Amino acid sequence: MSLRRVEVVPLRGLPVVGLVLALLVTAIVGNWLWALDFFHVVGGALWTAIDLFVGLIVGPILARLSPPARAEFAARFMPKMVLLMPTLVTCTLGAGFQLARKLGYLAPHFQYHGWLVASFMVVGVMTVIALGILEPANIAVLFEMRKPRPDPEIIGRLMRRFAYTAGATGLMQVATLVIMTRLAT
Repeated sequence: MSLRRVEVVPLRGLPVVGLVLALLVTAIVGNWLWALDFFHVVGGALWTAIDLFVGLIVGPILARLSPPARAEFAARFMPKMVLLMPTLVTCTLGAGFQLARKLGYLAPHFQYHGWLVASFMVVGVMTVIALGILEPANIAVLFEMRKPRPDPEIIGRLMRRFAYTAGATGLMQVATLVIMTRLAT
């Protein structure tokens, strides 16, 4: 695989993302509790699992690979993450907010309103990290790889930032799981 041919956004995946987001919007507009619950639970589970897997499993493996091997892995992995993670974040947060609205959890008198506010705070930080640190690092790796002479050290440094930040977000996901299971019971 020529690193110059690295796709920043895999165009073949855009219809899938469009379909998922259209289904999410349909669930929100239709105010369908089951569909909202599905998008929130599945999106959150995948977001959590991917963050933990990338941060705690893939990250340490990448740290031990040679720079060319890291670049080859990044060329195949990172474009998929450009589409996957923003889609999961959008589904989780969009459906979760709509569920909270529909079920009355946003009302200040709701018994577990404090738990919900805590969830919003944790998820807000995770979202800023995901969209403000992870995605820019991801895209920077891909643009570096498209250069005529990509710098493997820059790619390695950005990949480590991506993996460590994903791991930190994954650990914050554990706090979200505690909060969400408390709300669900």
